[in-house]
Amino acid sequence: MARKKYQHYTEEFRREAVKRADQPGNTASSVAKELGIHPGQIYNWRRQFSRLSEKQFNSLNGVDYSKSARRFGGSSASAMH
Repeated sequence: MARKKYQHYTEEFRREAVKRADQPGNTASSVAKELGIHPGQIYNWRRQFSRLSEKQFNSLNGVDYSKSARRFGGSSASAMH
């Protein structure tokens, strides 16, 4: 059985999706349907943007952690020992 590939979206796409969902008369579900994504994805992006500042969304001190974080799939506690 083949592994399902995940779609990776640009930060611009994610921001635009959240922005559209936040406009009066729109819902996350309606925007997600238009974009062909799951509504939960918009909720996740909205939460990420609200928790982190503009500069911190994909990077910290100029280093992009958006891809490397996926490689470490396991518990961070085991990496500390």
